[in-house]
Amino acid sequence: MWILWLYLLNMFLMLTVAIREVRRPANALNWLTINLILPFIGFGLYLSASNPVRIRRERLTSPHNKSDKLPDSFSLSASVIAHALRRLTVHGLRTGRVQVLKNGIETYEKLIESIQNAKRTIDLEYYIYRDDQIGRRITDLLIERSSAGVRVRFLRDGLGSRQFPRHQIIRMMDAGIECSTFFPMRFPWVLSNWNYRDHCKIVVIDGKEAFTGGINVGYEYTGMKPNVGFWRDNHVRIVGEVAADLQAVFDAHWSIASPERMKTKTRKTIVENTLIPIQSPRRMTRNIAQPGSASFTEWSTEWGAEMGTMDGTSDETANTEALQEVYVQTLEGNPGIPTQVIRQSYFICLTQATQTIDITTPYFVPDADIIMAIKTAVARGVRVRLLVPRSMDLTTTIVGAASRTYYGELLEAGVHIYLYNKGILHAKLMIIDGEIAVVGAANYDMRSFRLDYEVCEVLYSANVARELTEQFEHDLTDSVLLRTEDLRNRSLSQRILDQGARLLSPLL
Repeated sequence: MWILWLYLLNMFLMLTVAIREVRRPANALNWLTINLILPFIGFGLYLSASNPVRIRRERLTSPHNKSDKLPDSFSLSASVIAHALRRLTVHGLRTGRVQVLKNGIETYEKLIESIQNAKRTIDLEYYIYRDDQIGRRITDLLIERSSAGVRVRFLRDGLGSRQFPRHQIIRMMDAGIECSTFFPMRFPWVLSNWNYRDHCKIVVIDGKEAFTGGINVGYEYTGMKPNVGFWRDNHVRIVGEVAADLQAVFDAHWSIASPERMKTKTRKTIVENTLIPIQSPRRMTRNIAQPGSASFTEWSTEWGAEMGTMDGTSDETANTEALQEVYVQTLEGNPGIPTQVIRQSYFICLTQATQTIDITTPYFVPDADIIMAIKTAVARGVRVRLLVPRSMDLTTTIVGAASRTYYGELLEAGVHIYLYNKGILHAKLMIIDGEIAVVGAANYDMRSFRLDYEVCEVLYSANVARELTEQFEHDLTDSVLLRTEDLRNRSLSQRILDQGARLLSPLL
């Protein structure tokens, strides 16, 4: 009799999942399967991972846009995409100037220079902020600028930056920096919103210059860290009125983050034991590496040589200072609102492309509608190329296995899939029809579509699209074209593991 009651209770819990996920049948099926394999435990995992965000707010939009129409010089697809995205953007279509940053060294050099020149405000928001060679020097520079009277706000994610040491937070607070943590891994956040993370990488300086993209703060992003190796990523520097959009995103996230507070006695004790003399900004740039390691200039030289080997250009041409005139739309993904902004925006771009689509992403576990949009684009005659990692680290092995389950139908539809073979691929890019580029932090997976706070920039510029396309072409030279035979030659055990990994897609 007790077995019957347990069975009925489990059926009731599964029915609860089905009712809650009635608008997302695929998601419901995945969770029902998990609950069948792990009765009761699966339901607990579902509640833990799918608990609605309790802090809700309206989407960042403005009804007072001057214009959401591109000039007539742009193609029809660009005009249609800009018009279709207008209600999903933060403040509509903006003008600005953009510099494409192609690697970590180039990004950190430009970021440090801009922080040094800050006059009024510095706002930083990162998913991962490490206390290593890069993080410590940027932290020291933030303390120096705060001591000089610049208002500095520091926002980190509670999970991605959970190892950032407390004594560094205290150093920053003692210098006047305002510090907050997004959904920290402690009560009550760990019981309600632990699965909703701040995946954004945003820096806004003086409200008129901003940085965003896929690069966090950490030594591995330079491509020089031992046991990690070459790191392929992208970031953008944005100057002009569009910086106000990223400022609005930062302010919204700051308003729901948990402020850091320290008792005065504790602060004094720790600061006295850990205070590090502040270097001058110029000296800090020269000595961003730790004593005994390569200097920042040496890193730049080595990275420039690496880039020259990869794309056949010299260091001077690779590290360009050019700012391109662009039209920009800012997108913010927010799990606290019903509209899945990032997912819907990707779908619009894929369905409105008329010539080419080039996608670079480290995580490819999309919904069925994104897969259908890609396949439909190929059927319309659009050339679609997908660049994904060939190998992944231990933490992303499951994601890679789940991704392989999508490749077969895409290859059959005519999509060209390339496996990046040189190192770690972390860039998140989509280039459409040689005029539109989507650059940001969002991946093609459930987390970026539904669970994480994300930000992306849609850039309308033939010059920017051309620059990113050239980089994409260079990446293909370090990649291997995936063939249908490669998938067929997988062992039975590998196929079973791949299909099993796909069952976990709601958690990826």
